[in-house]
Amino acid sequence: MPVLSPLSTLTVLTLLAGCGPHATPMPSDPGSATGPGSAMDSAPVDTAGDAVADASTGTAHDTASVQPEPDPLAGWTLHVDPASRAAQQATAWRASRPADAARMDVLAAQPTATWLGGWTRDPEGTVAARQAAAAAAGQRTVYVVYNIPQRDCGGQSAGGTGNAAEYAAWVESVARGLGGHPSIVILEPDALTLTSCLDAAGRAGRLAMIRAATERLSQAGARVYVDVGHSAWLPVADAAAQLREAGVDAAAGFALNVSNFRDDAETLAYAAQVSAAAGGARFVLDTSRNGLGPKGSEWCNPPGRAVGLPPDTDPPEAGLDARLWVKVPGESDGACNGGPPAGTWWPDYALGLVQRATWVAARPSR
Repeated sequence: MPVLSPLSTLTVLTLLAGCGPHATPMPSDPGSATGPGSAMDSAPVDTAGDAVADASTGTAHDTASVQPEPDPLAGWTLHVDPASRAAQQATAWRASRPADAARMDVLAAQPTATWLGGWTRDPEGTVAARQAAAAAAGQRTVYVVYNIPQRDCGGQSAGGTGNAAEYAAWVESVARGLGGHPSIVILEPDALTLTSCLDAAGRAGRLAMIRAATERLSQAGARVYVDVGHSAWLPVADAAAQLREAGVDAAAGFALNVSNFRDDAETLAYAAQVSAAAGGARFVLDTSRNGLGPKGSEWCNPPGRAVGLPPDTDPPEAGLDARLWVKVPGESDGACNGGPPAGTWWPDYALGLVQRATWVAARPSR
């Protein structure tokens, strides 16, 4: 297929090395995820039902009566990997631990994202195979594109391509694998919120790469959601400004709470405000581990957490395109709180997440 990538025109930028205060753990394979930390608390203000005035008549209208736009993902069935780590764990426990195997079955039945980064040796082939498997099952896949230069500012998930030109080529490979078939892409977790290692030129280069990646992946059939952290990281105005600079108007919208634990009520209130400040952009939420909310500001394997509501591509909330499981429940955030290295499957943690999930019918006692 022809190369349509504006990425190839980007200037190669030198990005300064460094480490931000809220690092994310390095995924070890395409199923791994991240764990952004909390930079600052922001208190969402409830604006539901505020009156707005008609520009031509001056008549006030209640925004609560405005009909929401239809969900563009309604009717989508997301891809469930039959060989997921949860599925493999269920099989391993079936004879010796049947009750726990049943709990793993709950996780294995849910669609989770495929993470793509420097560990993905053949991005085009990997993505094309996933696309084909999903299409054969009448499903669509969620991907996380996670390979931007100076990723994580030298923290636990340090890595990424060496420069803008390499990133352009890598994104092009992903785009070719997508093949024009519908999918969801969560674009570069933490790239907008964790920029402490970048000077002005480096930040401008990062924004250019995000805009170009959004355009190219959209051309390849993806609905692209640009990550902008979580509800306790950036104030609303800052998050909206970052999204506007990154070209969210050319994307499907933005993503919140990737690999974090902020609960739905808090995240939805924050999302609504960010959306309003960013021109009405739509959004998706990661609910993979937010069933009991956060444990303070702890992001790295906090104990006592639970999976949140399962993925849903037709949620009732205005502006919300989908609840997704972007983080793979049961994969470690890093060597903290008794966990193994980042991206490593941790069966005991996975088991606890599903045991404590309030939506799991008749869950076994702990």
